[in-house]
Amino acid sequence: MTVSRRKDPPVRSSRARGWSKRLARQLARYTLEKKAYDVLILDLRGLTDVTDFFVLCSADSDTQVKAIVDHIDEKMRKRNLRPWHVEGYENLRWVLLDFIDVVVHVFLRETREYYSLETLWGDAKTEVVDDQS
Repeated sequence: MTVSRRKDPPVRSSRARGWSKRLARQLARYTLEKKAYDVLILDLRGLTDVTDFFVLCSADSDTQVKAIVDHIDEKMRKRNLRPWHVEGYENLRWVLLDFIDVVVHVFLRETREYYSLETLWGDAKTEVVDDQS
């Protein structure tokens, strides 16, 4: 995986209404394809201007974290979309993929429990995503 580190973030998207929510759901499904669990989408619209959605998921090993992140990267590149920024890929405990409108967080279980982003962003509307969604 190529880690991009651009200096200035692009301007937030002005794409069609609902695009970022559809993207968040698609990214969440990609995590499930590699057996991620506890997949959540946090709707941050109205809470921050940084992004519209967080996708959070957990994995049991650094190998699984890598597999999830690489799978997302591969699927998105096929759609001609690349993350603006990737962080944590070297350590594989918490990898962040920033697609501007949606930020994906792939955690080792214990790292997710420690940082508890769900609690930090407790005011966000939460959508549980599973194989039945």
